[in-house]
Amino acid sequence: MKIVQLLPELNEGGVERGTVELGRELAKRGFESVVISNGGKLVKQLEKDSLHVEFDICSKNPFSAIWRVFVLRKILKELNPDILHARSRVPAWLVYFANKNLKIPLVSTVHGFNSVSFYSRIMTKADKIICVSGAIKEYIQQHYNIKEDKITIIPRGIDLVKFSAEKLDENFIKEFKSRFDLNNKFIVSTVGRITQLKDLETFIKAIGLVQKKFPNVVGLIVGGVRADKQKYFENLKNLASSLDANIVFTGSQEKIAEIYHISSVVTSSSKKPESFGRSVAEAIALNTPVIATKHGGVLDIIIENTNGYFVEVGDEEGLAKQIIKAKNLSFDGFSYVKEYFSLEQMVEKTIKVYKSLEK
Repeated sequence: MKIVQLLPELNEGGVERGTVELGRELAKRGFESVVISNGGKLVKQLEKDSLHVEFDICSKNPFSAIWRVFVLRKILKELNPDILHARSRVPAWLVYFANKNLKIPLVSTVHGFNSVSFYSRIMTKADKIICVSGAIKEYIQQHYNIKEDKITIIPRGIDLVKFSAEKLDENFIKEFKSRFDLNNKFIVSTVGRITQLKDLETFIKAIGLVQKKFPNVVGLIVGGVRADKQKYFENLKNLASSLDANIVFTGSQEKIAEIYHISSVVTSSSKKPESFGRSVAEAIALNTPVIATKHGGVLDIIIENTNGYFVEVGDEEGLAKQIIKAKNLSFDGFSYVKEYFSLEQMVEKTIKVYKSLEK
């Protein structure tokens, strides 16, 4: 069976990582994996297991759309795939028209809470729809009246080869702790790009409150800063300074599993619901409890009083209280994630969807 995944680009991000991982796992199982995108940082990694066809299915320019539909139809005829899998709205629109006469079975994955609109509705026009969480399924059913039998919930898969306590880079851990003065500290981390949606103000305020009871607490903010977020970044540093909160901005880091491992607690205080909550599942796989705002896909992952807690958006006092409670939680997160949120379960469930459309 030949599978063609379509997404705008192959740069950093959960969708992109998931595409590369799925391609790799499909190839291991004897499938032929092809990805069509406009290219990016992950192409070299992808090409170890999958064929990459570089084509502009990224641009939203309507004036070039007809030409791109024509070219995409030609590409698809040459590839002659068994299944098409659209992972974003622009590729979904282009493949919708390119596939009109080809009639290749089409799967879409709804990765996020897209705006409710005619433009977003295209993700529901596939033969089968994958939702990355129960929250996403509920969202599209509420707004687009989709039949139950078209939808399958498949959580994003966590690569347990990477997120395993037995596979950690001990040298990195030693160097990282030394560089940021983290030895013998109560480490609380939040991971992700620095944006207003992450509500890092609440995280910083909560660390300031925890610090009154546990002076050795350190709040790690792990993530890069885009040029257009520099002013926001400066405001965060000023807030931490004004509260005398022990906050460390580490910048973007590659060894995320190691950072989850050394953390006593991980938090996700996003204002906007996460479609799945990959960082939450990854941290739990490393047996680290997670505190998250009570909405979105994390509702499927965190079991309160077992591997974490929920808080309301913007509640720094509640977050501080739950951080202190969570530091004492002990659980087997690896086995839990392996059963419900592993890469293996994602791949097997996705293959089942593909096979249901075999001609």
